[in-house]
Amino acid sequence: MADTRAAQLRRLWLNVHLWIGIGIAALLVPISLSGALLVWHDEIDTWINPHRYAVTGTEVAQPVSAYLAKAAEAVAKDPANLRATIVRYPEKGWPVRITMRGQSRDAGARPRVITVFLDPPTAAVLDVMEFRSSFFGFLHVFHENLTIPEYSGRQIVGWVGTGLLIMSLTGLWLWWPRGGGFLRGLRWTRSGRFTFNLHHLIGFWISIPLAVVSFTGIYLAFPQTARNAMSTVAPMGPPRGGFGGQVAQHTALAADRAVDIARKSAPNAEPTALFLPVQQRGEANLNWRVEMRGRDDAFTVTVDDQSGQAKVIAPQSGDRAAAWIRWIHEGSHSGPLWAAVVFLTGIFPTVFAVTGIMMWLRKRSDRRARNARSAEAQLRPAE
Repeated sequence: MADTRAAQLRRLWLNVHLWIGIGIAALLVPISLSGALLVWHDEIDTWINPHRYAVTGTEVAQPVSAYLAKAAEAVAKDPANLRATIVRYPEKGWPVRITMRGQSRDAGARPRVITVFLDPPTAAVLDVMEFRSSFFGFLHVFHENLTIPEYSGRQIVGWVGTGLLIMSLTGLWLWWPRGGGFLRGLRWTRSGRFTFNLHHLIGFWISIPLAVVSFTGIYLAFPQTARNAMSTVAPMGPPRGGFGGQVAQHTALAADRAVDIARKSAPNAEPTALFLPVQQRGEANLNWRVEMRGRDDAFTVTVDDQSGQAKVIAPQSGDRAAAWIRWIHEGSHSGPLWAAVVFLTGIFPTVFAVTGIMMWLRKRSDRRARNARSAEAQLRPAE
């Protein structure tokens, strides 16, 4: 009786694993492959567009106003009336990057996003890129919301991630040898068929990382729900505000002054990004936001545009956990080994989809052949 129940449970999980896989395969393959490429986004982009990273040195030798002025000059003829929103300081000897936002060429369309790449020592413009029309810009948008945010694309990606999480856990259950014996399950020759061995052996080794990446992706796909859930178990700071809002045309403080105030408020840290004031809905005051990194931690300094008062905002434990969830999913901030593992979790779902469909089709073919032989055997006595 126990064997029968085990067989029934195994059949149930097999059906769940199979039909979820068939149902989401068409979306899972491009979503996972795009995620794999995004793990090495900067490295691949350096190879594709070497001029964009042809810096003359690593020192950020110019004031931030010089970079902003050069970026504004580079897009001065663009009819979208582009304005700088973010200045990102370089890491690993890469360029200063300034994100600029403006109106789309088409009425009612999403705002245009332009990235200007500048040489850190000289502030010379290295390249101007429209984010959404670039290769990696498209991959980012597709991986996040299938390029259809207005049709709940982000939520669809989240549900695909939920299906992948279920498949990774049920796959681990199905991998376990029926007769027990963990080491027996690690053998390549569990079957005489290459696709079966490939599907099961690779599936075992990648199942746990795949479950982790899927779970973190689900968290990122439902940000408000995830934030509410996280705040129930760990304190979180106030939301930083989205990318929306009206870019401030006039400010009381200059960018150089805002950065200088932030530096003085945290003398043992260096800025990693400057967010220029944006008028958010419901906010009366404009604030500059400077992301800082010290020896042991990263934190935020806000500078009131009118008074010049600085406020150091240390991340709460919930904020740190949320950041780690994003880093785990992206394969960043955790070393090259984890980045390689996350890359493989994006590549292998395609292998699983191909081998799984082949196994399913072969099983259906074998079943039809058995039924045909059985029907033929039943007809022979009557002949």
